[in-house]
Amino acid sequence: MNRHTGGRITGWDHCVQCIEVILLTRVGWRVMRRHFGSLVPELQDRNATPMTIMQTYAAIAEALRRWEPGFRLQTIQLTRGGADGVFVFEMSGLFFPRGHLGDYSVSEAKSLALGANDNNSGVRVVAT
Repeated sequence: MNRHTGGRITGWDHCVQCIEVILLTRVGWRVMRRHFGSLVPELQDRNATPMTIMQTYAAIAEALRRWEPGFRLQTIQLTRGGADGVFVFEMSGLFFPRGHLGDYSVSEAKSLALGANDNNSGVRVVAT
């Protein structure tokens, strides 16, 4: 189910939504699933030093490796970052439509971005 509209979603759209939930959920916030999530929210308001950027790369990579069987990250690139405080991380990798079932025989190259939503009032993951 689409968490924003309530409609039905499948395939790549579902994977993007799962990635958004994974990356934007703080570790320790899910009851009965305390290990779920990523360290990305912890890094969000830190100063944008090279160390923080590298930690964000690592947090994204680790969370996706651990929690999303339908996507294998290949690259992360910081494509926007400036004095306005808005940063965008573009990611690309392989989408496995049946990865959640352990079937990795079919894959598609896909990309998405983690960054501010359209009105800069929050963070979203969007397919690019």
